[in-house]
Amino acid sequence: MDGHRLKQRSQEPTRMEKVVVIVMAASGLCAVSSHAGRQYHFVYELKNWTEARSYCREKYTDLATIDNMEDMNTLNSMVDLSKMADIAHKHRAWIGLYDDVDSWRWSLSNRTFYTRRQAAFRKWHAKEPNNQHSGEHCTEMYWTGLWNDRKCEARLKAVCLDITGSAVTFVLVNKTMTWTEAQKHCRTNHTDLASVRNMEENEMVKQLVPAGQEVWIGLHRDSWQWLDGSHSSFRYWHDVEPNNRLSNETCVAADFSLSGQWEDWDCDFKREFVCYSVTGVRKQVLRVKLKLKKDSSQDLNDPAVMEDMLKQLRQRLKDQGVNPDDVKLSWRKQADGKVFHKEEKKTEKKTKKTEL
Repeated sequence: MDGHRLKQRSQEPTRMEKVVVIVMAASGLCAVSSHAGRQYHFVYELKNWTEARSYCREKYTDLATIDNMEDMNTLNSMVDLSKMADIAHKHRAWIGLYDDVDSWRWSLSNRTFYTRRQAAFRKWHAKEPNNQHSGEHCTEMYWTGLWNDRKCEARLKAVCLDITGSAVTFVLVNKTMTWTEAQKHCRTNHTDLASVRNMEENEMVKQLVPAGQEVWIGLHRDSWQWLDGSHSSFRYWHDVEPNNRLSNETCVAADFSLSGQWEDWDCDFKREFVCYSVTGVRKQVLRVKLKLKKDSSQDLNDPAVMEDMLKQLRQRLKDQGVNPDDVKLSWRKQADGKVFHKEEKKTEKKTKKTEL
């Protein structure tokens, strides 16, 4: 039965927000809009996954997105195994599928319940989340109040959330369930699985966790996603894949010695890769002006930072009703190889009048 309840009286703590703010649609953002077909390109050069992504975006559209078995048959008919390097685990090529380990979101999706800062609150244990056993897509809270990623099939007690007006109540469910079962139970009998928006709420939930135990909370993540934002759900995994054998296998390669079946690999391995381009497209280059906070040391030309900004832009387009499969976004490098340059402030010389 449902047990102990705690009511919220907390105020949101101060926390640094993202340092990048999109000010206006304007350096090196390419928007490709099309419903047209996809053309694949094998590149027989050895690059890690990040390097392959950059190459494909510069020369074509992106690393390959694959929608169905027909696409796989096309790739199998195109590949020239004799051109692939004779290295360990040869005949494997990177594609555009990756495990987005940062795609955590709350079960309660009502956006009015969170500010951006609250939605981003996390209290992970050291070196977590790590997806250590592959498929750790759900979140448990330890009795210490720290969080860990865990397979959603594990059976734990859960903390639900009740919302009545502005009042928030947390409720311990004193029976073990999978994360999905816990979500269903909380949505049926309460509002949802617990969302934790700040340190005070984290302490409130912590007080409900029995000593030495763990409980489910509502944070979970989407797993494998396509680089270009495509919603294709097609998967062609090899047996026992993905297995995260090396504990950091978040990128995908197709093994063309086995009909292109997919495997998860550490992204730092050097492999050949497959790009795609879209025929009959309308391409538009927009200048983007970004504003940094005064104390920010953020490097806008850092590939990870640029990728995060693309994610934000894709989400904004989606929020405005644009189908993400219809528009492909990428950054365009300028002549010196950089995408962004700091805008110098213009100063006006002042002249002083003197009277004689």
